[in-house]
Parts: sequence; C-alpha cells; structure tokens
Amino acid sequence: MARRSRVAVALSTLLVVGATGTGAVVWSSTHSGQNTKTAAPVRVRTATVARTDLSDSRTLPGTLGFGRSHVLKGTGQGVVTQVPKPGARAARGKPLYRIDDRPVPVFFGDTPFFRALAKTGVRGNDVSVLADNLRALGYDTGPAVTPKGPGEGEEFTPALAAALKRWQHDTEQDATGTLVPGRAVVLPGPVRVDTVEAQSGDAADAVLLTYTSAGKSVTVPVEATDVGTIKAGDKAEISLPDGRTIRGTVTTLGRTVQGGTAQDSTQQTGPATIDVTVVPDRATEVRNLDTAAVQVRFDTTTRKGVLAVPVSALVALREGGYALQRPDGALIAVTTGMFAGGLVEVSGKGLTDGSKVVTAS
Repeated sequence: MARRSRVAVALSTLLVVGATGTGAVVWSSTHSGQNTKTAAPVRVRTATVARTDLSDSRTLPGTLGFGRSHVLKGTGQGVVTQVPKPGARAARGKPLYRIDDRPVPVFFGDTPFFRALAKTGVRGNDVSVLADNLRALGYDTGPAVTPKGPGEGEEFTPALAAALKRWQHDTEQDATGTLVPGRAVVLPGPVRVDTVEAQSGDAADAVLLTYTSAGKSVTVPVEATDVGTIKAGDKAEISLPDGRTIRGTVTTLGRTVQGGTAQDSTQQTGPATIDVTVVPDRATEVRNLDTAAVQVRFDTTTRKGVLAVPVSALVALREGGYALQRPDGALIAVTTGMFAGGLVEVSGKGLTDGSKVVTAS
C-alpha cells in the first residue's frame, strides 16, 4: 500500500475494475490552473461490505430417469415359460421369471451361480453370495468358514447346505440342498425391469430382459477436464421442468469417457465427457416423472463466513494489488479471494462487516 504522501499520485493512476472484470475506468485528478473553479461535490455510489458464504457453482443439463440399462442373459438349460412385465421390481428371494414352469428367484450380489453347488467343501465368491442371501432372508447358515486369503469366498458347508434346503422347501422348490446354474439369478440389487426381450418358448440361455436401477437418478455429462472438481457425496440442486428445485447427492462418477476426438480421426465428436450420477434426496419429489430434461447445479467450492463486496468495488493499483475506497476517499488495501456471483472475497486491515465502500457507477 502506498504511503499517505503517495495517495494523490496513486489516485491519478487508479483503475476501477468493472463488474465483469474486463472493463476499467481511469480515475484521474487534473488541475487546469489557478482560475479553475471549485467543483461541486460528486455523489458516489456505495456498497456495504457483508459477511456471507460464497460458492463457485456450475449448472449443467442432465436427464432424469432410471439410469443406464443392463442386459440379463439366462443360464442353464430349459425353456422360458413366464417373463415379468416392464416396470416390475426384483426383490430378494422372490421369483422374477419361470423356466420349465419353475420359479427363478432373485439373489443380490456380484458373482453369478456359474457352477453346481452340491459338494460340501468347495469355496468361492458364488458360495458367499448364496450364504449372504440366505442370512439376509433369515436362515441360519452356521459359522462362516472363510480362507485366510482375501477374495476367495466362503466354503459350502453342511450347515449352509441345510439352510439352502430349508429355503427351497419354504419357497416350494425341489428341496435338494444343492443349487445349479439357472435355478436362481444374481442381480446387483433391487432393480427394475426395463424391457422384456424373451417370450414363452425361448431357450433359457437367451437374452431375457434389460434392467435399470430401481430408483430414479439424474445423469449429467461433465467434461472430463472438469470432473475432478466433483466428488461422490457432494450436494447438488436439481431444477425440474415444473419450476421446482430439489436437493440431490452425487453418488457415482463414471469410468468411461465419451466423445472427444480420436488421435487417428479428424472428426470432432464434441468434448470428452464422463457421466456423473445425482440421486434426489427425496424420491417422492420425482415420483410423478419417469424421464425429464433437468438442470443440475454443482457447488464445487464454498467459502463460508467471508467478507465480500461487489467486484465493481475493486480498485486496481497500477503498481500492483487491489484496494477499496471509502466514501471519504481513503483507500484500504485488500487481498482478494474467491470470485462468485458478481461478488469477491476480500480481507484487509481495518475492513469490517458493514463498512461502506465506493463502487463504479
């Protein structure tokens, strides 16, 4: 900050930054001689220094729906005899379709039943899926026997086989205590049937249906260069077509980059993007919408409880740095922080909440 003796010189070289940050007005003081008449007092426009929260946000278009569709292909032998209707929900332990007129119930997990589970002593992640689901359904599977190495799954024990047999009996299946591929289907969770591809008479190992998440979410394509500013757990605001704004939470960031220009291609397909999934905090707020174009606002950076002024109040000194001008003409040296929504974070000696500063007219 210039010393008081340099203020007169500085005032002739100050640049007042405009509200957009691009324009500038030169403040000058000119004396034309002894006969110059005394100028009338000039009324200045002022703003109040306020303590507030600043957020660096961006608003992007998105699509409300049930998310990406996944294909379910059947396994095992037999003939399809009954398929679900579009919109049906898959529930743990409940049948989703029928093969050879026998129900095929749903288990939740990430490893399908790829082999017969009949001989005790075998182990694997498919055994873990069976055990986890039977426990979730309330069956006593006995102590879990797991190997020392991670990721190798549980052991198919006599107690687990007995629990499987009880469940089969309770659900009117053949109570054999064994499980073969095609007699149960493993899905990632309580999904929703999107489209039905098979019909009665098709082979059991055909493509049966497509499914989506059971809950609605918003898919937002975000430029790959910007996705690093968004993370799972961040809050967002979703603007719906009917004018309502609801809150949502970022749940997942995609791993597949879409678009962009390939190195061996001259055709531009648009900027490279990654899909970000935002789930409404209250599902009931979108229960009357199956799909819709929406706008999503992400608050990528937030500064809480900072002093802020309009950007147009900043005075850029030609020798470097910024200042604010009080209505009496005194200058206050300030350090700037975040710029957001036409405001700028400022700090400096003698700057307090409620102070008045001059802004560019």
